[in-house]
This record gives sequence, structure tokens and C-alpha cells, in this order.
Amino acid sequence: MKFFSLNNNTPPVNFEKAVRMGLAPDRGLFFPETIKPLPDTFWDGFLQMSKEDIAFEVISQFIGDEIPELDLKQIIKETLCFDFPLVHLNDNVSTLELFQGPTMAFKDVGGRFMARCLGHFNKNNDEKVTVLVATSGDTGGAVASGFDGIQGIEVIILYPKGKVSAIQELQLTTQGKNITALEVEGTFDDCQEMVKTAFLDPSLKQYRNLTSANSINVARWLPQSFYYFFAVQDLMKKRTSVPYVFSVPSGNFGNICAGLVAHKMGLPIAHFIASTNNNDTFPRYMEAGVFSPKPSVQTISNAMDVGNPSNFERIQKLFNYDLFKLKTICSAYAFSDKETRSAMTEVYKDLNYITDPHGAVGYLGLKEYMKSHPGVQGVFLETAHPVKFLDIVEQTLKQKIEIPKQIQDIMDKKSTKKPVKSYEGLKAILVES
Repeated sequence: MKFFSLNNNTPPVNFEKAVRMGLAPDRGLFFPETIKPLPDTFWDGFLQMSKEDIAFEVISQFIGDEIPELDLKQIIKETLCFDFPLVHLNDNVSTLELFQGPTMAFKDVGGRFMARCLGHFNKNNDEKVTVLVATSGDTGGAVASGFDGIQGIEVIILYPKGKVSAIQELQLTTQGKNITALEVEGTFDDCQEMVKTAFLDPSLKQYRNLTSANSINVARWLPQSFYYFFAVQDLMKKRTSVPYVFSVPSGNFGNICAGLVAHKMGLPIAHFIASTNNNDTFPRYMEAGVFSPKPSVQTISNAMDVGNPSNFERIQKLFNYDLFKLKTICSAYAFSDKETRSAMTEVYKDLNYITDPHGAVGYLGLKEYMKSHPGVQGVFLETAHPVKFLDIVEQTLKQKIEIPKQIQDIMDKKSTKKPVKSYEGLKAILVES
């Protein structure tokens, strides 16, 4: 399998190079040259397959023989070391819990998979790699956990000052060892722009071998397709025959883009909903047909505070830049913080379920779609455990949230971070460290 740049000004590369580079030299995102539908033999045995077997069949076409089969299966086994329960809230609404992993966020899947792929590629050489990653909240914690102690890899995480939750910041800043946290004066978009600038700065090449662990990296992005297959398998086992609709809380759009890849591979999902907060660049595009990014604004669903979503380019490519085709499979809605809090209260009182602010936005998108499409089986993604947004959840629901062990373990750890105000500050750290 070859991966090409969506800017089309650089030669295609194999999976390993795409992972190592993160971003193409022409600043484009890497995209697979082909996405093949899974064969009939896969679907014939789908209901009986283990999650590990499903993931292996899904990812194999993108890796080819670059990772031996046994090694790839071990990577998948270590990636999928936690559950992905589909919780049925009523007859036609379920939530897919993606927070059972070590950092209690959906990004544990991509973070662990990418870390182990890089570990595999590095095991026979002494080349050191610096993973540079921007986070709006959950990516940084998942990457820090996934790469913790991986030989030959240093991780540098940029996060916006004052714009992540207290627990998210603890997850970013308490790992130590090969993990460095940089607190940036600005927004997530500023952090992301600094990362992209560093990749393309030729003067850094003598100091660092850089790659990214944001969803711009194919090894972070593609494995997120796994849990869509797991959820559909669960629905099919329950003989749910009505159309399946998935509502995805969306910020940088890597998660929903991975779901759309799963659909292209043949997964029978009838419709996707991109549910956003007040950072409504994608809903505005779907309505007007013009992609017009604007500076991100701070919300209570901070992991989605992205004004210029990178993976928009991949979504366009999946549909050959045809907005009409995209609209046949995807809708988009934006919701305010007030609406988000109301949804959290509604889900708790009516469905006896506690959702975090991001899951609440997903629920709102599903609810809006089902007003005009009542005969569907709806699933909204619960992308992070409510405890990661403890103050917001407890203030909204007037309920105390039990602190899971994963979070208890970091509550008393010392936070270590470095302030950064500009790209020049980041560059100085990369050169001097």
C-alpha cells in the first residue's frame, strides 16, 4: 500500500514512511491510494469474529507486508486491551463507550496502535524519533500513555493554556520519563499550526526526526475505524434490522473520517452525523458549500474546540470533492454550551445515563436527525469518561462522580510543564533539548 499527499506535490510513500513523517513535505495529509471493500468471506464470518480478528482484517490492506502478521496481531492485541461496550439506553438509542482504556478517552486506540507501530519499526535500529503532537484535551493524554517508555521515542505535547480540563492537564503533565508537556499561549489551532510548521522547517532536520501523533498521522487515524465495526457487530447480533445511524462528536474530524473509511470498506452504516459545538466550521460548510475556517472558541466540550479541522481534506477526498455525495451519507449540526448542559440533564433524568459534554453533543446531533428519521437505530459516541470533565458534569447534574482508578492514580502526582508563547519558543526547545 502506498500513501500519497493530498496536496499532490510529493512522491507516494509506504506505510512506515507515512507514519514516521506524519505530514508530507508539501504540508499535505497522507491518504491511502486505494480503500478496498472487505471480501464476502469477511462478512460471512463477521458475527463470529473476535475484535482482534476484525481489527486485523480491517487494517491489513493499509499495512501490507511491512509488519509481519504475527507482529501485527500482537500490536492489535496490545491496542485492544479494554472493552468497547455498546450501552442500549432505549429501544432505538445506544451509546458506544470508548473510554474504558488507560486514559479514559477514545484516542487510546490510535495512540496505542501508533506507538506500537513505531516501536516495531525502531526495534532494529538506534534512530531516535520525536513525536510532536498538539492536543485540545484528550489526544495528549492518550499519546503520553501510549508512548510511555517506548524505546527511542521522545514525545512533546503542545496544549492550549487554560483550555483543557484539570484532569486532562494532569494526564498531560505527570507522565515524566520520555514525555514533555508544553503549555502554549493560544488555542488548539495555534498548537496545531506550530506542529505543522515544525515538520516543514528544514533547519530542524539536523536536530530531530519528527513525526506527529495527531489524527493527521495515518497510524493514529485509521485504527479508529475498528470500533465502528465492533458496534455494528453488536447491533447485528441483536438482530437489529433498521438502518444504523452514528452520531460522532467532532473536532478535528479524524474520528468520523475513520468511520467513513469503514463505510467505504463495506460496513453497513446508513448515515453519519457530525455533531459539533460552537466551533461550527463543518456544519457551515455542509449548509453553504464553502469551507471557511475561523478562530476556535472555548466551550465546555473542549476537545472539539477546533476552528480549522485537518481531516476535512480527507473527507473531501473520500467523496471526490462532491458535496452532494457527502450529504447523502452525512449530516452536521452545531450546538451551544447551554444546549449541551440541557442534553446532559435530559440523558441523566430520562435515560439514567451520565454523559460527558462531548457525548452530550453527540446525543443532540442524533436527536436532531431522528426528528425527521424516526425509523433508525441510533448510536452516539461517548468519547471520554465524564470524570475527565468533573466540575462541568457535577455542576450540571448536581451529582458526585466516582473517581475511577486510572484517574486516582495521577491525582497526587507532580505536574511538570514548560511555557511556550510562539513557534520560536518551540523551536528553541527542539534545538536545545
